[in-house]
Formats: sequence, structure tokens, C-alpha cells
Amino acid sequence: MAKKIAAGIVLLGIGILAWYLISQRISISWRPTQTATQTATPGIKPLSLSDLGKAGKEQIWICPMHPEIMQNHPGTCPICGMDLVQSKDSAVHNHDHGIHIDTASIQKLGVRLASIKKTSLSHEIRTYGNVIVDGDTLYNVHTKVDGWIKKLNINSIGQQIRKGQIIYEIYSPDLIAQQKEYLRFVVRRDQTLKTIGDISPLVENPYVMDLLQELSRERTKFLYKDIGIESVQQMEDSKQPIEVVKILAGQAGVVTQINAREGNFVTPSATLFTLADVSKVWVDITLYPDQAGRIQNGDAVTIKTPDGQEIQTKLDFINPLAENNKISARVTLNNTNLRLRPGSFVDVIIHAQPHEALVLPRSSVIHTGQGDLVILSRGDGHFLPVNIETGIESGDWIEVVDGLLEGAEVAVNGQFLLDAASSLHDAAQRMQETHKHQ
Repeated sequence: MAKKIAAGIVLLGIGILAWYLISQRISISWRPTQTATQTATPGIKPLSLSDLGKAGKEQIWICPMHPEIMQNHPGTCPICGMDLVQSKDSAVHNHDHGIHIDTASIQKLGVRLASIKKTSLSHEIRTYGNVIVDGDTLYNVHTKVDGWIKKLNINSIGQQIRKGQIIYEIYSPDLIAQQKEYLRFVVRRDQTLKTIGDISPLVENPYVMDLLQELSRERTKFLYKDIGIESVQQMEDSKQPIEVVKILAGQAGVVTQINAREGNFVTPSATLFTLADVSKVWVDITLYPDQAGRIQNGDAVTIKTPDGQEIQTKLDFINPLAENNKISARVTLNNTNLRLRPGSFVDVIIHAQPHEALVLPRSSVIHTGQGDLVILSRGDGHFLPVNIETGIESGDWIEVVDGLLEGAEVAVNGQFLLDAASSLHDAAQRMQETHKHQ
């Protein structure tokens, strides 16, 4: 029952197409096509299906790789470029996927042809990017002594920190002991200077100079611990150690990570906070492997910001490693106006370097579930559906990776009608063969 329904549908389609062709006065004959040269060879008569069935009366030449390419004279295959070979038995080649349309009908259909040509094909890869912090500007904050955080002035991610700003206050017994040692040294210095008195100018006394230099070194040790000079002067003036010491930020930035809270006991090995300078950011671009193969460092890149502005830059890094079948590339942008916020997404256009490629008009390609195909013209009104492998698209052109050679002609328009005619012819042949075997 199902076979009868399918056969009925096919017959209905053939009838509709036949009515259309008759109404348009278009003459289509089911014949094998000629060679894929630009013009038909004078004096060469196309072979009809009946002619192909007459074994021994006329020889035909076929392509070893594409048996549907048949003609009655030597030549080359327009698909793979191989030389056609002479068939030993022409009777076995009774299956043809091609069609033939007379010149008048081609004009009525308005079929236009275009040659496959080699040209320099530019390509724009459109993708997206994620604005992230420049890894070269990350700054980890560590405490220089063991102790307990008594007060914390960093409370949230994204908080802006200035250089020299008090970021936390710490109570450290080790730091108190170091202050006491420093104060004892200050007292000895004062006593020594008082003893020397007016014996000689200080600048001419080597002992005094060494004493002052040593004092300066001891003071610098506190500064290296991110303790401000005001705190050191307060300690020297009061001659008393400061129990809870204020720690200053050694670098400006935006807080990206917080690992400590008030009351935590901290050590120098632990990272308390992470700061980042967002005046310069990275855009992490997501690519697929086939896209990454077409770009290189230095390619021009256009970044479209969320507010609609465009930034021109160049690609400066392509990750050699893939993650989840995706490859990342990167550009570095100046962000002094803080227009780009880390964590946001932007549109990216990579202007890849042009490369030599075989191209044909995009309108000539028929996209199907089984791949892409074109209607190949073999001259003198002969057409043949051919599967091809396509590559990148640029403007009105599409790259031909495999399936056709340079110089072959394809139909730019009307190819859907030609393909339908060829498919209906194949269906009719299959029905006839099925009927013969029943």
C-alpha cells in the first residue's frame, strides 16, 4: 500500500512539472551531457539514451571517478579533471542524471551561466568576545607579618582602591616587637648624638653617618611592610609602639577577589585581596577550529561596544590549545575612559587576510540536507547536477573547496527547475525498472 501511495505522489509531481513545461513551451530531452568545455564542440552529436543502448555501434568515453560524465569523444572530466576513458561496453551505461534543454527554452527560462574562477577572497569572521581583566595588571595583596585583621576597608568586588589608601588594620605581636626594637635603636641614636654634641660637624663624623644610615634602613623596613610614613613618625614622636597598625595599598586598582574578613588570622603566604588595573583590558574572542585556521596574529579586528561605538585594533594572541572544541584569541584595548566593563560581551569582526580560492556566485549553490550542489553546464544546453564542497562566503561569492575545477560553468538562476527535472527523470527511470522486474 505504501509503495502505491509513493508511486502516486511521484506520478503527480511528474504530471505537474510536465504541465508547467508544456505551458511554457519548453523542450527538455533526457540525454547525457557533453564535455564541460566553455562551448560545445562543433560536429559532435550528443548521445541519447537510445543511442547509449546500441552496444557496439558507437563508443562512449566516461570518467573513472564520475561515471555520470559520458560523451562520444575523448576529453577531460569537468569535476575532477581526469582524462575520460573509452568504455568497453556502452550498453551498460544506460543511466543518466543529466538533462538537455534547447536554446529557445533556455532563453525563456532566463538561465544565466557563470564560470568558476580563481580570485583573492577576503573573509570576515563574525563572532563575540568577552571583556576580561588584563592578566598583566593583576596585583595580589599579602600581609608582611602574622596577625589578626581588626578592621577591613575592602568590602565588595569592584571597589576602586587608590594607591596609599588604608585597606585594613592589623594587630600583630611580631610587628609590635619590631617597633619596640626600632624605638630602642632611636633612643640609642638620640643619646649618641647628644654625647657627640659639638665635638665636630655631623657630616664629618663617620660614626654619626653610619648611625643615620642604619636608622634610615630600619625605617625603610616598616615602609616595605606597607606601613605609612605617618605611622612611623607617630611611633617616633610618641616613643610608643602602635598596637593596631594601618596598612596601605601599594598599588591602585579594582578589587577582583576578597579572601579575608575582619577577625581572620592571616599569614604572609595567603593572598588577602586581588586588584586589577582596568585602564587596560583584554577581549577574549571565541572561535571554532575552522575559523581559527583562517586567522593569524596581526589581523585587523573591529570591536563593537555595547553603546554602538567601534574600536579598531589588531589580533595579538591566538591560543594554541582548544577547550570544548573552541579556541580563544585575544586583543588588548585601552580603557582609560572605563567604557568597557570586564565581564561584558562585545561583537567582534576579524578581517582575515585574503587568500587565493576558487569561487562561484552564491546564488548558484543549492543547499540540501545531503550537502551542496550546483547545476553544471556542459555546453549546448546540457546540464548535470553535481555535488560540491563549499568553504567560506564573502559578499556575493562562495568558495569551492572540492567538486569542480576552474573554468567550469554553472547555472546562476533557474537551477531549482533544472534540478527538479533531473530528479523527476531519475524517479521515472526507477519506476520503469521496478515495473520491469515485477
